[in-house]
Amino acid sequence: MPTFITLVNFTDQGIKNIKDSPKRAKAFQDLAKKSGCSVKELYWTQGQYDLITIVEAPDEQTMSALILSVASGGNVKGQTLRAFDADEFGAIIKKMG
Repeated sequence: MPTFITLVNFTDQGIKNIKDSPKRAKAFQDLAKKSGCSVKELYWTQGQYDLITIVEAPDEQTMSALILSVASGGNVKGQTLRAFDADEFGAIIKKMG
């Protein structure tokens, strides 16, 4: 399955409800599983981003639907990156002219 990295920041609402963040993270993991995705890693971080996730999803549409569902709660916003492992990137390189 494709791998996605999401860089997340809390919204003002998310900061006001920061004590609920672990509970929201569990709800995210449950929703991901229900959607056919697998949360490989989830970390709260210091610095430019407040949280990162590494998720495997069946396809881009499923991942987009998952992220939009979470963002619609109003507690977080972020950007999602498609990640490639060494084999996937090697296949990309082979397609170069």
